[in-house]
Amino acid sequence: MTVHERLRPGKYRLTVEDYLRLAADGTFGDRRTELIEGDIWIMSPAYAPHARIQGALALAVGFALGRETGLTLLIAPSIRLSDDTMPEPDLVVAMDHRDGVLPGAKVRLAIEVADSTLTADLTLKQALYARAEIPEYWVVDVKGAVIHQLWQPSGKAYAERRVVAFGETLTAATMSELIVATDGL
Repeated sequence: MTVHERLRPGKYRLTVEDYLRLAADGTFGDRRTELIEGDIWIMSPAYAPHARIQGALALAVGFALGRETGLTLLIAPSIRLSDDTMPEPDLVVAMDHRDGVLPGAKVRLAIEVADSTLTADLTLKQALYARAEIPEYWVVDVKGAVIHQLWQPSGKAYAERRVVAFGETLTAATMSELIVATDGL
């Protein structure tokens, strides 16, 4: 007979392994979730403006990457940033990875499309990606019609940033071969 230790009342931080077990068991149903610093976040629905811009940007980034860069575009992958954090950015440019959860070390660019999440994407998510040393991070402000481009992670922030309006050409700061036309956004 195995005796199990009872958990005491209180708040418990999940690990990525805990979260993946819960997901595999169907705990979240068809809800989109992320694990952020040990907490499960239920994500907002992706309404038409968000989905339209995500799709248009995926096409533009994919076209800009071409076939010769050794990088791949992923749509809404889970990224393991730490033992207790696994967000799902809208788009990711990464080194090739075929199995399981994408390790943060393979990510070259994370992109969040912000329709209703702009503040969280520019504060909390920025800190998560910077701490994980993701080289470049873009936040697409759907309502403001601009892209916040951040690079050079330093602690919980990015040391460099610029804002690019929809319709302007966006050149990645950390990958000179990635030049994105944003006129379709």
